[in-house]
Amino acid sequence: MMTVEFAVAAALFAGVLCYAVLGGADFGSGFHDLTAGGSHRGAEVRTLIDQSIGPVWEANHVWLIYVLVMWWTGFPESFAAAMTTLYVPLVFALVGIVLRGASFAFRKYSETLWQARLFGVVFATSSVLAPFFLGTIAGALASGRVPEGGNGDAWASWIAPTPLFTGAISVGTCAFLAGTFLTADAARRGQRALAERMRRRSLAVGAVTGAVVFAGLIPIEHDAPTLWEGLMGRAAPVVALSGLGGIATLVLLWRRRFGPARGTAVVAVAAVMAGWGIGQYPWVLVDQVTIAEAAGAPATMQGLLVAVGIAAVVVGPALGYLFYLTQTPQWNGQSEEEPKRVHWSARLDA
Repeated sequence: MMTVEFAVAAALFAGVLCYAVLGGADFGSGFHDLTAGGSHRGAEVRTLIDQSIGPVWEANHVWLIYVLVMWWTGFPESFAAAMTTLYVPLVFALVGIVLRGASFAFRKYSETLWQARLFGVVFATSSVLAPFFLGTIAGALASGRVPEGGNGDAWASWIAPTPLFTGAISVGTCAFLAGTFLTADAARRGQRALAERMRRRSLAVGAVTGAVVFAGLIPIEHDAPTLWEGLMGRAAPVVALSGLGGIATLVLLWRRRFGPARGTAVVAVAAVMAGWGIGQYPWVLVDQVTIAEAAGAPATMQGLLVAVGIAAVVVGPALGYLFYLTQTPQWNGQSEEEPKRVHWSARLDA
């Protein structure tokens, strides 16, 4: 039976899915920036990253604000319990998000090579650390390490098998998703050599990430039995869908079908996140507080649903149009000469 509490929780988790896919691709670009190579070898990859995420990276992180506001308004006591327990990884994640955003902007206006390299390192490193710590928060919640009354162990709550594995999985899925998107973008821009390079990287990252995802199920059985039961029960079809989506993406990348590969990559990542949510249901804090128990006042929950409905009508089309524009050459300034543009690192090194 659909209840107001369930509807609000579903709307909240929809925001988590959007952030995992859109923000995840944004974070994952930093992994490829970090591993692109020196100023000359990595110039093409970094130029592609700047052009691909530049118009949308701020919009992608709106979903984090949405999730936090929905959580503290709709389920305030569980939010307080999580914040007073998991403040260490949360601070690390938020600092990483701030540093990567500032460095991404400052790098473009660097006047010397050492400045550009410094901001580039901060951007890339923060892009890896932020999803890792966000993943540990999810793992701590899912493994029942947040007590109902809050003020749990600030370190043991997230330095444990399930949180650390979910952190690693978060980094891997972000890198895989971003690699698939960047490969398709390079091919769309006519940069065949770069597309081939990103294709090989994405295949390697995808294979490793898939292995980590399914290897992570081993410690979960003993470390988070409630989550394990849900994953092997009602969430099993979604877990299988994530595996099929990942395999389909690898096959499409291998066959150089980059456009469809983006869709299957999104399905794979979204299914991983959905499997976590379905496996954890009906708990907000696993083994501690359910959705119904954590819900705020009925009037507040109803107001949230109204606000979500208005946002869906007003903000949804605007975001959709923004992403459409980023794929349209005449709107994002792309031309036939664009592949010849030189990245800041090559210019400064010249």
